Amino acid sequence: MTEPASPDAPRTSPAWEAWTIRGVAALALVVAVVLATLAWGAVVHGHPAYAVMLAVTVLLAAITLWRWRRARRAGGAALLGLRVLGIFATLAWVALIAWLKPFTATEPALSAMKSDGAVSVTESATQIVMRPTGETSGVALAFQPGARVDPRAYAAVLRPLVEAGHPVVVTKQPLGIAFLAMGGFEQAKATVLEAGTWVVGGHSLGGTVAAIEADTEYPTDQSGPAGLLLYGSYPAGDMTSYEGAVLSVSGSEDGLATPADIEASRADLPDDALYWVVEGGSHAQFGAYGDQPGDGEPTVTDDEAREQIAAASLAFLDGPLEG
Repeated sequence: MTEPASPDAPRTSPAWEAWTIRGVAALALVVAVVLATLAWGAVVHGHPAYAVMLAVTVLLAAITLWRWRRARRAGGAALLGLRVLGIFATLAWVALIAWLKPFTATEPALSAMKSDGAVSVTESATQIVMRPTGETSGVALAFQPGARVDPRAYAAVLRPLVEAGHPVVVTKQPLGIAFLAMGGFEQAKATVLEAGTWVVGGHSLGGTVAAIEADTEYPTDQSGPAGLLLYGSYPAGDMTSYEGAVLSVSGSEDGLATPADIEASRADLPDDALYWVVEGGSHAQFGAYGDQPGDGEPTVTDDEAREQIAAASLAFLDGPLEG
């Protein structure tokens, strides 16, 4: 026969509360581990902010599961409200880290990340630096990746520029968001001191941020970007007064920065801006990271698109900027 509970015994949380907290904690733990596994290369080689988010998620979830292995003492309505709020906050956090999962770089970008006799490739927590091993041009490129795209994904399309003598610095953005890496151009300048002329460029959202960096008013003792290189991108506002050179490279099948978007962006760019359309090219073909939701269906191969993008970019760096 079960003895009745002592009236002085502390009340424990209701079963639904304990199991809900355990379930949400377990969900957060599993999602963080799965995301890390699926995007391991991008997590390891990207800016550490996302890796820290995943690690913190795993740690806090594990601690929560340990603390709630048995029902905890019940509190009043205020404590219950805080716990319910914590449950919804955790679910929102899990949704956020899932949305932030990066598009992981694929071949041939991964092979292009290797140093050889023509190109030296080094990485830090915030940059990928690609330098020519031979004669170096005075024109360098500071590049911003697209949103949530593994920065290594652009190595293959940018490597021909480096082989032609142009140093390239790819910014590793916190959480893969270009707006969180607004200082990428200044960091690139501090890394490649030998470059006398700089172009800022970027893909998609990265191009929008590059346009902001290009159109920023710099102190008189500092040189700003002499050019802007846009890949499937356009500025967020009017920069018709920008005095540097501009090249907009777009794809006719781009479903994210559509041909209509690119056409409309002409009103925000200088009159002498240059435009190159990759016929049959899509948004994701500016890098090597697989398919992207919302993109169009390309009608040219990745190799053909990459060759056109690299050729147009190199002509831009060697043309109006080299002279």
